[in-house]
Amino acid sequence: MDVMEKLTILTDAAKYDAACTSSGASRGSRAGYIGNTSSSIAGCCHTFSADGRCVTLLKVLMTNCCVYDCKYCVNRCSNDTRRAVFSPEELADLTIQFYRRNYIEGLFLSSGVMVSPDYTTERMIRCLDLLRNHYRFNGYIHAKAIPGTSPELVTQLGLLADRLSVNIELPSEQGLQTLAPNKTRKAIFRPMNQITHTLKENKEELVKYRHTPRFAPAGQSTQMIIGATPDSDRHILSLTQALYDKYRLKRVFYSAYVPVVENTLLPSLDTKPPLLREHRLYQADWLLRFYGFRAEELLDEDDPNFNPLVDPKCSWALKHPAFFPVEINTASREELLRVPGVGVVSARRILYARRARKLEHEDLRKLGVVMKRAQYFITCKGRVLDGVSLRPDSVLRSLTALERSALPASEGEQLSLFDPA
Repeated sequence: MDVMEKLTILTDAAKYDAACTSSGASRGSRAGYIGNTSSSIAGCCHTFSADGRCVTLLKVLMTNCCVYDCKYCVNRCSNDTRRAVFSPEELADLTIQFYRRNYIEGLFLSSGVMVSPDYTTERMIRCLDLLRNHYRFNGYIHAKAIPGTSPELVTQLGLLADRLSVNIELPSEQGLQTLAPNKTRKAIFRPMNQITHTLKENKEELVKYRHTPRFAPAGQSTQMIIGATPDSDRHILSLTQALYDKYRLKRVFYSAYVPVVENTLLPSLDTKPPLLREHRLYQADWLLRFYGFRAEELLDEDDPNFNPLVDPKCSWALKHPAFFPVEINTASREELLRVPGVGVVSARRILYARRARKLEHEDLRKLGVVMKRAQYFITCKGRVLDGVSLRPDSVLRSLTALERSALPASEGEQLSLFDPA
């Protein structure tokens, strides 16, 4: 099997992993090295696929051979699929060749578990070592840390990569036991905990010794599959909150489950991926990270799942009418961030602009406020925008209309003149 045939198989096998952004790495160019991680402000977040599309990040598996039998995975050992294995030398050379042709700026490297976690990780380390020290590649590298890998190998991997990630896969222990019996939560959280402590120690060492090798400077992330198990949004978001609090993750990624295998324990093959649910979880995740919300504020036992008709921030606002309306000219930053339609940047602009004079409704659009949402929850100089109704049913109807384009369209029925009456 030639290298391009392997590439076709192993890039296709990697497409289900969503955790492939590189925000956070800012290493500049170095004399004698090629590549950097600062050529794009937002970082690398694309892939190179076998269909010929030229993208930024080569997203590939070391191998799709796997000793595990996770029922949701297309690469599980019991699935009859084409297998391929890159040698460390092949993949390192391929990455450099693509970089020199300006196809990519970095590498996202994951792998099936071949023989054992340690054996697989050693091959990944060999590949990254060739890139860094033989080819002197200075660009972005995101590597997957495989649960069950020995701590020494995880440390070596982190010294070669810009970001590490350990996938949680499923939100609950019960889901893992049912669908991924070879994996345990303890084995998943162990490398996460190690990476967190090593990052903290490395940060302290860098203060004392400027030339200390950097360990995973872009931090760590994880991914959860959404829709393969009956876990509620509340459970998923509570787990996300705990991960951010305990492990200081840069990102938690959510991947809508795409049915690729037939199994009685999984949704049927004709089930559509829950893309809208994935979108709502990403919106809620943003509220946790940047807006000061907590998981327990957004969902509770009575409402364990997000309302698909409106975004999570609007949903929270509709459930807490006593908090509104918020007076724009006197509200604190924390209060402004609770208003639908007001973002982090627009809140900062409001605080700055109102130093000069009191703001009117027409000023807010110029400051970046999304008035079609915010108008139902604010006052300026104690006055509601003319013509706006604050009745809860009217507000819900208006906000639902704004979101209608994002909702899945119902499939129409083709009528026939010849159907029996």
